[in-house]
Amino acid sequence: MDYVNGPGRNHLFVPGPVNIPDQVIRAMSRNNEDYRSPAVPALTKTLLEDVKQIFKTTSGTPFLIPTTGTGAWESALTNTLSPGDRIVSFLIGQFSLLWIDQQQRLNFNVDVVESDWGQGANLDVLASKLAEDQAHTIKAICIVHNETATGVTNNLSTVRKILDHYQHPALFLVDGVSSICALDFRMDEWGIDVALTGSQKALSLPTGIGIVCASPKALEASKTAKSVRVFFDWKDYLKFYKMGTYWPYTPSIQLLYGLRAALDLLFEEGLDNVIKRHTRLGTATRLAVEAWGLKNCTQKEEWFSDTVTAVVVPSYIDSSEIVRRAWKRYNLSLGLGLNKVAGKVFRIGHLGNLNELQLLGCLAGVEMVLKDVGYPVKLGSGVAAASTYLQNTTPLIPSRI
Repeated sequence: MDYVNGPGRNHLFVPGPVNIPDQVIRAMSRNNEDYRSPAVPALTKTLLEDVKQIFKTTSGTPFLIPTTGTGAWESALTNTLSPGDRIVSFLIGQFSLLWIDQQQRLNFNVDVVESDWGQGANLDVLASKLAEDQAHTIKAICIVHNETATGVTNNLSTVRKILDHYQHPALFLVDGVSSICALDFRMDEWGIDVALTGSQKALSLPTGIGIVCASPKALEASKTAKSVRVFFDWKDYLKFYKMGTYWPYTPSIQLLYGLRAALDLLFEEGLDNVIKRHTRLGTATRLAVEAWGLKNCTQKEEWFSDTVTAVVVPSYIDSSEIVRRAWKRYNLSLGLGLNKVAGKVFRIGHLGNLNELQLLGCLAGVEMVLKDVGYPVKLGSGVAAASTYLQNTTPLIPSRI
């Protein structure tokens, strides 16, 4: 038995890893099998074709890499760029900071555009840099679509419009780890060259698959990129794609079957409906925060995230104590504040396989914790605000009509 077992279910509301659907757990509950047998390549072929739908691409080439989002970052960078290449990267929170650290350690010339934590990427600075770069020394723009540490979503469509306005050929690389399968994401329409996500976020799988999708332009860039790469080399994958065996090394068989089940669930609900559901959950959470008299870390409505909300607490409260007490007393898992916002915010993740009543349970738990730590919340206030909104907006379940 788990030594920290508690009665009932753990209420998992960190912004990843997230709840895993029962159908996915059952699909993964299987023995190992020979990945060189005909069955696994046949499965992989359908996965590679279907996973393109979550990126909204018809021209992209996907790679299912046994890694985390961090490995997917490295794959995106090393396959398209050479040491010394100049890239523009936006620092808006902990995860964009970590990606920038990786970029610097891989010996790229990183032009960092920093914003206050709680703000989105400063795209006016990007426009200025592109306007000045007549020689096209900037080889790539790197941006985190949804900064999980602060609950900030960036406008990728605007980035593409700026690139097009200045007719700049820089590659457009996007971290979609906590956005893809939950927020509106259009790889082809927005001219994204490399997009990536992780299996443990809105796909609602265990950690272990870094999914990278490359445009034809990115694949062409990979032919001349001089960064050292072995495990993450797209060339090895492409060779096995042509052979029809797909895998240059041993994949996680169980995760592949889990991914098949996860995609089937998303397609059954409909990707547009999935995005609408996340919009409802995000809006309901923000209404609850407002009813509690607390502030959102995200400073403008245009940047609000529908997958995670970072809640700012009063200065006399340590937000880490909220997270500790939620877990110890109510079996509720919330996200800690990270780095610059440590102790100042706690995070509510509302992404993946999640419905309205689950969210309301989380919000009720948060209210009790706030009361525990001395914040004068009126019990039921946030739940009432959220449930009023959800009662008016939640549609019938399509499969049950």
